[in-house]
Amino acid sequence: MAGQQDWTSTVVETEVATEHQTRRLPPYNVVILNDEEHSFPYVIELLTTLFRHSLSKAEELTVRIDATGRAVVYTTHKELAELKRDQVIAYGPDPLCEGSKGPLRCYVEPASVG
Repeated sequence: MAGQQDWTSTVVETEVATEHQTRRLPPYNVVILNDEEHSFPYVIELLTTLFRHSLSKAEELTVRIDATGRAVVYTTHKELAELKRDQVIAYGPDPLCEGSKGPLRCYVEPASVG
């Protein structure tokens, strides 16, 4: 027809590539300190119960705590490390030691990466 224009529209779809990267949470150590108020059996029981370490690993960590004054007993993200620290504190005094008045000393520290 004369005087009319044909309009054609074109839809262009662009493909957007999205890349998902999982960001790892920074690691934190749970550290137990040595003292004279808790027995080896108590510490071993705590490590096997709260951290699910094998008996041999719990014994190894207990000896390290006694020999060096401290040991990293668990490494995880901050929230779980803080929960584990709180569980150690809640474990209470050692019923096998008369002089045990409280829980093992335990704290959380950033783990060195690399």
